[in-house]
Amino acid sequence: MASQQNIAASCTESVAARRTEGLAVLERFTPRMGRQYANGRNVDRGPGKHRDVSLLSPYLRRRLVLEQEAVAAALGSHGLEGAEKFIQEVFWRGYFKGWLERRPLVWSAYRDGLVQDLATLDKDRRLRRQVEQAEAGTTGLECFDAWAEELRETGYLHNHARMWFASIWIFTFDLPWRLGADFFYRHLLDGDPASNTLSWRWVAGLHTRGKPYAAQAWNIAKFTQQRFRPRECDLAGAVHGLEHLEPEGLPDVQPLRVPRAPDPALPSALLLTEEDCRAEDFPLADMDIRAAATLEASHLRSPREVAPQVVAFEQGALRDAAERSGLAATAMRAGVPEDLALWARRAGVRQIVTPYVSFGPLRDWLDEAAPALEAEGVALSEWRRDWDTAIWPHATAGFFKVKKQIPRILREVGLA
Repeated sequence: MASQQNIAASCTESVAARRTEGLAVLERFTPRMGRQYANGRNVDRGPGKHRDVSLLSPYLRRRLVLEQEAVAAALGSHGLEGAEKFIQEVFWRGYFKGWLERRPLVWSAYRDGLVQDLATLDKDRRLRRQVEQAEAGTTGLECFDAWAEELRETGYLHNHARMWFASIWIFTFDLPWRLGADFFYRHLLDGDPASNTLSWRWVAGLHTRGKPYAAQAWNIAKFTQQRFRPRECDLAGAVHGLEHLEPEGLPDVQPLRVPRAPDPALPSALLLTEEDCRAEDFPLADMDIRAAATLEASHLRSPREVAPQVVAFEQGALRDAAERSGLAATAMRAGVPEDLALWARRAGVRQIVTPYVSFGPLRDWLDEAAPALEAEGVALSEWRRDWDTAIWPHATAGFFKVKKQIPRILREVGLA
C-alpha cells in the first residue's frame, strides 16, 4: 500500500497546469495514437503506468490543449484510419457536451437530485457509513478500494476503471448514482459536468435506456492484466438499469443556446474561466478591453469539499491563461453572483466577454449573476468555438450519430 501511495503522490506532483506542459504530453503521446492506442487503450495498468492512454484529459477539459490540436496530431502521424479509435475518443468529449447542451434539464435534475441525496445521507447513518467506506476505499473489495485510492491521490482513473467503479458503486453496493458521480467530480482533474454526469448515467442505464453497464470479474482480470482477480460472487449478478427512477424518460431535445456575440464597440472586460483557457484564440485585439479577471469556480462542482489537487490545477490553469492573454488579470473567486456586476462597474465597462460556458455549475452561477449585470447595463457576451458548433447539432441521440459525421466535421473545421 505504501508503494502505491508513493507512486500516486509522484503522479499528482507531475501534473502541471500549463499549456506548455499539455503540449509536451501531446507530443510525447502522438507516436502512440495509432495502433498502440487501439490495442492498449482498454488496459488499466495502475497508477504511474498508464502508457497506452494519453493523459491529456485535464488539458483538453480546460482547453489548455484544444481537441483540434490533438486530432490534428493524430491525423498527421497516423491518418484518419490509423488513428480512428483515438479520434473517436476525442469526439466523445464533444458529443457529451453537445448532448447536455441539447438537454439542459438533465443537468438540472442531477444538480437538484444531488442535493436531495446529500440530505438523505445526513439522515441515514447506514447509507452514510457505506458511502464513507466506498470513498475511503475500505469496502474490502480489492479492485474497488484501489481505484478509490488512486482517484483520491492522483485525481485520475483509467476510463475502463471508471466504468467498473461506477457499475460496482451502483449495482454491487446499491449506492445512489449521483453520490458516486459527485465523488468523481470532486476529485477528477479532468472532471467535466457533461462527461462525468452522462458517463454515470450511461453506466446506470439512464443515458442509453435499457443498457446498463455490468462490471464482470473476467473483464476486470483481463484488462488489469491479472492485477485484480475478483470472484463473480463479489459483483452484482443480474444488473438492471435505473430507468424506473425516471419513468418520464429523457427530456425533449432543445435548440442550442445562441450566445450573445461580443460587440467590439463596447468598453469590455475579459473573464477567464477553466471552461476555456485559450482566450488568445479569439479576436482580443479587436475589442476595447479595459480590464481582465480570472474566475476560480471549481468549488462550485459540489456542495461538498472539492479535492485540493483539483482546486490547485484550476488555479494554475487560470494563471497560465492570464499570462498568455497578455493582460493584467484580477484573481476572483465565484462567490456572491452579484459581485460580478460590482467588478464590471468598478472597471467602467459595458460588456463582459468570455469563451463560451457550457451547462454546468459555472453556467448556473453566471445565470444567477445575470439580473445584477442587467441592472448595471452590462452585457455578458461569449465566443463559441467552431469545433463545438460543428459537433453539437449532431449530438441529439447516441454517439453513433456523431461518429458517422466525423469525416464531415473534420472538413468543416479545416482538418480534412
